[in-house]
Formats: sequence, structure tokens, C-alpha cells
Amino acid sequence: MAAELVEAKNMVMSFRVSDLQMLLGFVGRSKSGLKHELVTRALQLVQFDCSPEVFKKIKELYETRYNKRSSEAAQPQPQQHRSAEALSIHSSYDRGSTIPRTTITTTNIDYPALYGKYLNGLGRLPPKVAKPEVRLVKLPFYTTLDELLKPTELVPQNNEKLQESPCIFALTPRQVELIRNSRELQPGVKSVQVVLRICYTDTSSPQEDQYPPNIAVKVNHSYCSVPGYYPSNKPGVEPKRPCRPINLTHLMYLSAATNRITVTWGNYGKSYSVGLYLVRQMTSAELLQRLKTIGIKHPELCKALVKEKLRLDPDSEIATTGVRVSLICPLVKMRLSVPCRAETCAHLQCFDAVFYLQMNEKKPTWMCPVCDKPAPYDQLIIDGLLSKILTECEDADEIEYLVDGSWCPIRAEKERSCSPQCPILVLGSSDVNGLLPTPNSNGENGKATADVVDLTLDSSSSEEEEEEDEEEDDDDEGPQPKRRCSYEKGLVSAC
Repeated sequence: MAAELVEAKNMVMSFRVSDLQMLLGFVGRSKSGLKHELVTRALQLVQFDCSPEVFKKIKELYETRYNKRSSEAAQPQPQQHRSAEALSIHSSYDRGSTIPRTTITTTNIDYPALYGKYLNGLGRLPPKVAKPEVRLVKLPFYTTLDELLKPTELVPQNNEKLQESPCIFALTPRQVELIRNSRELQPGVKSVQVVLRICYTDTSSPQEDQYPPNIAVKVNHSYCSVPGYYPSNKPGVEPKRPCRPINLTHLMYLSAATNRITVTWGNYGKSYSVGLYLVRQMTSAELLQRLKTIGIKHPELCKALVKEKLRLDPDSEIATTGVRVSLICPLVKMRLSVPCRAETCAHLQCFDAVFYLQMNEKKPTWMCPVCDKPAPYDQLIIDGLLSKILTECEDADEIEYLVDGSWCPIRAEKERSCSPQCPILVLGSSDVNGLLPTPNSNGENGKATADVVDLTLDSSSSEEEEEEDEEEDDDDEGPQPKRRCSYEKGLVSAC
């Protein structure tokens, strides 16, 4: 029964509008509507109500159509007619239909669509000359397993601003098995997914994901959530939306049943294309392990790069004798664990691969935090020399590379400070190496009198006060109040 069901679907998906109308009229169902609507009704008929009579009628229509085409192909074609290739491409469209056939054949052979191929109402191929295909950029966190629908242009059907474009497809048993047996990244989210990707219709270069305005995606009978906008804290700056693949897996029929996807989008002049892919989503830990396996640069190669950077330039008047490299990650201000940088970067400073991959997993930008230039995953390397230095130099946060490729640690010098409670030495006193006793209330200290130096004041204030004392002595106006700082020049600190 399963084989007959697959065979019936294959035959139905190759029918023309007239064949579909005859089949639906045979079972008493509506024959009106566009081709993709008729196909949907016919596939539902095969899926849920495929009686022997219905299967016999499908087979009869299929054989009648292909026997007729074979007899027409056997007749000689007039020379003034178009070429066989042009005829076959033109025949892949039905008059009044907006849905292209899934196969474009040459000469007079027209094979039916295979199981797992797709019908869609997303646009048309040009009737004579095929356009270059739209390509999407590769995403590090997604490994493509199958291409379910090539990037196809969203074509507006009328002049309305809000457009709808449907797509009907079925998964193969192998694809269903891959999804069901994959591990869960989080509750309800499988690592193997069916994702929808949207981009600008531009064939000049691989395109990044870009959503059209007013986008909405409906899978079967439920709407799929689309990533929202990032909030903007800057006044006058519009919030940005993270455009990434849209996971459709949780709303799909994981069986031989057909799935219908409807993309609603705003028609405001720009052209967009959509594609469907079966992918395996990776985690930052898996990408890190892959980078450690294939992306480590040998220490000797890194050392040669250091020598190249510090090589004497005969045209330069300034000779560089060394370059300092911090062992602190510029992203998180912590000591590096996996020093990493892009091969395209001109600097020797590294960032931590662990945190860099985690940040791009949440918000993919792939920009170097040192030079603010693109640093995509496939250009990342782990600095083998700096990795070795990190294990040998644990008590320094910075090193300096020298011209011969060697290195030396740079340790911060401790700042010397002088405390106000520092002992005072009197030069020229009988007790040179001793401490001055604290003067009593009469200014006597037993053996000798001496002024106490207040080291909390700077030299400029001391000189000003000495000048004031000299002026007061000349005036001889009697005893003055005791000053906090009145000392001779022979006193120095013991610090």
C-alpha cells in the first residue's frame, strides 16, 4: 500500500491542470482554482482517501497523457518550429498557472517529479534563457544535509502590498528518520531541522539572510515564530532584526504527508528569494572542537610571522625592536585560554575563541574585536606559539616579542609609596641613625631640639612657610602660633 501511495503521488504531481480537474471531478470535488490549489486537493485525496477506484483513475490519466506525448514525439517536427529544448522548457508551464514544474527537461522526454521534490508558487524560470542561480552564504552553525527547495524568487501575483506565496513539498523517509533520530539541543528543538532561508534576489555574490517587510510564515495550519527586532538604545536609530534561518520542523508532518508552507511578505519594490534546507545545527562547543582539530597554527609558523612583522624596513627611519601582546582577552577582560585570530588580520594580538564563538552563537556578527574587521569562522586560526607561552608564563599579563622571534614577559612594576607615618631621620645630629623623640609641650626633647618634618606636605608649601618664618623673625613681633610644618632643610625621609 505504501508503494502504491508513493506511485500515486508521483503521478499526481506530474499532472496538468486538465488532468487534475478530471481527477477531482471524478470524485466530486471542486475543480476551480489555481494549479497549486488543485494539486493540494489532489494530494490530500491521495493521502487520505485513495480508494482502488481513485488509484485506477490516476493511473489511467497518467498513461493516457504519456502515451499521447510519446506518439507526438515520434512524429517529425517542422524545421520552422522552435528547438526541442525551448519547447520542453516552455512545456514546463501550464497556461494560466503561476507554478513551475519541478523538472526542466530537454528534447521530448518529460519525467514525472520524484518523491521528495516540490511544487511551489514562488516564481517562474525564464522561458528561454536560464538566469544564474541565487546563492546563500554558508553559515558556520548550520551544516546543510539536503537542499529541499533551491532559492526561488517571490513573485507578486497582483498590485497589493501584502503578498502570499505557497510551497508544497514532502520529506523522504530518510529525511524523516534523520530528524527523528537527532539529538535535542534544548527541549523540543532537534539538531536536524528543516529551515527556511530568505535573501535578496542577487546572483552577483552569495547573499546573507534578509527578511522582507511584514514577513509571516505559515506551516500547514499554524504560524511559525520569526525572530523579532533587537531593541535600540540610541535615539533616532531604527531597531535591527536578526535575520537567520527560520526553523519549521516542529510544525511539520514528520511522515509521508505533504507539507504546505505559505510565506506572507510586503511588496515594496525589492525582490526576495526563499529556499528550504535540511540542516544540522551546531553548537559553539562543537565549532570550538572542530577549530582545535583543524585550525591550530604551528608555533614555528607563528614565530616566523613575528619575525616578518619585526623585520627591518630599509625605507623606514624608525626601527621596531619589539611588539607587545596582551595575554588578556579584549572581549571579556580575562586571561586567554584559546588564543585565536583571523588569518586576514594584520595584528598579533589574539582573542579567546571560546567567548568569540559563544557571542556569535547568540548574535552572529563575525567581526574581530581587535581591529573591527571581518573574522569569519573559516578564517580563524589558533596561535600555537601564544598557546605555548600561556602555559609557560602564568605570572604575567603581557609579553613582548623580540626581533629574533623570542619573547619575554612584562611584569608591572610596583609603585613605591611613602607613608605619612614614615620615620624621620635628622642629618648632622648626634643620633643620626636614631628616631627623633616626640617634642613636649615646651618644645624640649631632653637632649636636643629639632623640628619635625611633615611629609604630607609638598616641597613648594614648605618653602613658602620657611619664607614666612624668616619674615616673622625680622619683624620680631613676639611669639607666633605654632605651625604644623617648620623644619630645617637637612631632614630627609627614611623611606
